[in-house]
Amino acid sequence: MSSPIPTHRRTIIIESFDTEDSYLINATLTDERPWVDGDELVRDVHGMTLDVEVNRRSFVVTNANAKMHRTPHMECVAIEPAFRNLIGLSVTRGFNKAVQERLGRQRGCTHLEFLARAIGPVVIQAMASSSSRQGGAAGISRTVKEDSDSWLTNTCHLWATDSIGATKIREGWRPGLDGYPARTLVEMRSTRS
Repeated sequence: MSSPIPTHRRTIIIESFDTEDSYLINATLTDERPWVDGDELVRDVHGMTLDVEVNRRSFVVTNANAKMHRTPHMECVAIEPAFRNLIGLSVTRGFNKAVQERLGRQRGCTHLEFLARAIGPVVIQAMASSSSRQGGAAGISRTVKEDSDSWLTNTCHLWATDSIGATKIREGWRPGLDGYPARTLVEMRSTRS
């Protein structure tokens, strides 16, 4: 059997940064045809960034800028200003639907829309990381306990109402400080006994 030939490579990098009042999110997407040797005009299909600023307290997008550095069509860049429509959206529940309504299909670019939808979970991770960094165990545990009804509960099976994740928090697990993966609930309880 012959070796598989690489046909496509998509790279997505999303980074978050803290300011006093905001989370700054920088999302990049590149698409390449890895089988093309040397000719970057043929090899590199997409190269784009989406920079978003989100208020730390309200979780509302306060600024958004899209930039297409590499596109398959010169006309693609005309859609960049549409991504200012992210401004005013809350990145909490309902964010993906709102992004789809404002920027889906012919109202946007499928690749930038994909990056926009990925921003919501990144902001939540940024918040958890920032809380852990600033307040240690008390910071992240307080944030998870106090805010879980508004943003964490029922986001996945681990955080379902009365779930293992919520129980671990109540029983002393310190997300962001105790290491990953977290021990099972049974292991946590056995080490306390």
